[in-house]
Amino acid sequence: MLYLCKVKRRISIIRLTVALIAVLTATHAKAEADNLQSLAEHADSAIYIGLLTCQPSQEVYSLYGHTAIHYVNKDRNIDVAVNYGMFSFSKPYFVLRFVFGLTDYEMGIQEYEDFCQQYAYYKRGIVEQELSIPAEDKLLFAEAIDNNYLPQNREYRYNYFYDNCTTRARDIALGRLASYVKYERQDKGPSFRQMTHEYNVQHPWARFGNDMLLGVMADRPTTVSEQQFLPNNLMADFEHAMLQMDGTEKPLVRDTKVVVPFFNQAVEKEFPLRPRECFLILLVITVVVTVIELYSKKRMWVFDLLLMIASGLAGCILFVMIFSQHPTVRFNLQLLLLNPLPLFFLKHLIVKGRKSFRDKWASLWIVLICLFFIGSIWQHYAEGMYLVASSLLIRNIVRLK
Repeated sequence: MLYLCKVKRRISIIRLTVALIAVLTATHAKAEADNLQSLAEHADSAIYIGLLTCQPSQEVYSLYGHTAIHYVNKDRNIDVAVNYGMFSFSKPYFVLRFVFGLTDYEMGIQEYEDFCQQYAYYKRGIVEQELSIPAEDKLLFAEAIDNNYLPQNREYRYNYFYDNCTTRARDIALGRLASYVKYERQDKGPSFRQMTHEYNVQHPWARFGNDMLLGVMADRPTTVSEQQFLPNNLMADFEHAMLQMDGTEKPLVRDTKVVVPFFNQAVEKEFPLRPRECFLILLVITVVVTVIELYSKKRMWVFDLLLMIASGLAGCILFVMIFSQHPTVRFNLQLLLLNPLPLFFLKHLIVKGRKSFRDKWASLWIVLICLFFIGSIWQHYAEGMYLVASSLLIRNIVRLK
């Protein structure tokens, strides 16, 4: 009997202990929840996140605009512009690394007022969109900024279309909310090439350079996410986007304002002739040289030599792009027209060029040029390339005779 009483007493003590632990745990959990709720409510008023969209300028590297983030944290006395577009031309082999897709850009932080004054000085306006981010996500954003700004995390491998200063700003501003944001635009939009064309209309040689390097993959339809590599596209998408979560829906942008007025920018003078006009002159010269050759019965081999050197050197540039990390430049059908092969036959032309002979290698170039014309079904070529192809085709047909 005494034993049973002791057992019951122990069971009561155990039950009391378990109940006490449960009460303390629940109290602690409630305190933690209240604390987190308090922190979140405080963060909602203490932390501000705004998307800064900067006006394009006339320099080649800034034709498409820029994006940064306005980050305010009153508790830490922070009012800065977070910029993922920092780079330096002074780094070794900058141009070569850029061509091969090995350029490292860096996250930079600048006082907000200094950032605005800098863009005003260069006559580039700024639009700011206040983002309606939930309080707990503002805390996550602040942590992400601190982590990104650590020396070992500041640099990232830049990719013009897929991972640039605009996409980086979008990704860190939205964080986990990216899957909850619904955009007005739909997928299957314009190609990368079409979108860049909108910004270099008044810069034909910049457009020509872009179109020479971009390959087939630049002509496929893009998704909404891919279209946001351009600052103005991201700004427009954010302006009409809705944040849908927890059964509620609200605009992603709470307020939009112009913090630096937009400027009328004068277009800088470039080479007076467009690429098409230059290559039309080349075609006319080719026809004239060919007519003279046919009437004089003398080979104009020096002209062919110059064409082979020019096309071969241009082809070397396109050939090395095969090894670039940029996926949109690796497969370029313009290589059928401009490739390094002519450089291997320069000696052959010089040795036999003075004589009247049938150049059997010309048939190879003719086949490649014909394939180039067929390739236009899948790829948009740079301005004037059909004229270049016509010039080379004429000379190679003559060399077959």
